[in-house]
This record gives sequence, structure tokens and C-alpha cells, in this order.
Amino acid sequence: MTELYFEPCDFENPDHLTALAELTNHYMADPMGDAPALTKLQQLRLVDGLANHPTAEVMFAITNCKVVGLATCFVNFSTFNVKPYLYIHDIVVLNEFRGKGIGKALLEKLIEISQERKYCKVTLEVREDNTVAQSLYKNLGFDECDPKMFFWTKKL
Repeated sequence: MTELYFEPCDFENPDHLTALAELTNHYMADPMGDAPALTKLQQLRLVDGLANHPTAEVMFAITNCKVVGLATCFVNFSTFNVKPYLYIHDIVVLNEFRGKGIGKALLEKLIEISQERKYCKVTLEVREDNTVAQSLYKNLGFDECDPKMFFWTKKL
């Protein structure tokens, strides 16, 4: 693998939009995504929705002119800390590029950006059975909340 670099998604760049849709589908097809791939219409809605969401940020990891990783994030606001923070919603690395430090480098870049912006924290969620991701996150200083928090949902 040659040089790895990072680039924010340009929602006016067709290549970026294709990469965003393809990597999202790659993640969804993964056992940790465990979801059916997006249809072409859903892909269009995804890129349009993110492009028009006021706090959405997408970061690509690129090597050899190929997008190999993706982080979809949202800037939120902490009422307790009275500061913004970065919430990492999705993070994915293409299967053939896993185990090469790309996910770690991508997370480090997001942490660096958050520190530069003076955010109070970076948050993410991880499946209980995703021990590989948990190991990476712990290595970078992420841990369960104290007191322990749960991520609950009500599907509508």
C-alpha cells in the first residue's frame, strides 16, 4: 500500500458520490452491517440527504487513487459540556484493505480534526459482537461510558 490520505466528501463530485454509495453498501453487506444493499433510488436519496443535512460530514481514506475507507459523521452538541462534538455514525474499510491500519488512521484523523475544532468529545456506537472494532476503539482511548450507557431505539 502506498501513501494513505484523507479527503472530505465533495457532494458535487460524482466520483465521491459513487464511492459514498458503494462503501455504504459494502458496510451494509458486511456481517456487522447485516442489512440489504441500498437500491439505486435509495443511494440517490442517501447522497442527497447527506449533502443537504446541516451537520453531516463524510471523510474518505484513499490510497492508490482508490477510496478504501469511509466515515460518515455528524456534528452534535453537548448540553452538559456546552460544546459541539463529533458523532461517528458509520466507519468502514473495504475487506481487502482491512488489517492494514486504515481504520485506525481514519479514526485518528477524525480525532485530530475534532481537537482542532475544540470539540468536547468524539462518540460512536459499536455492536456488542464486533470485538475487532472494540479492540481498535479501546486502543485509541474509546471506552464504555461511566456510568454505562445503552443505545436504545424505537423503530417507527
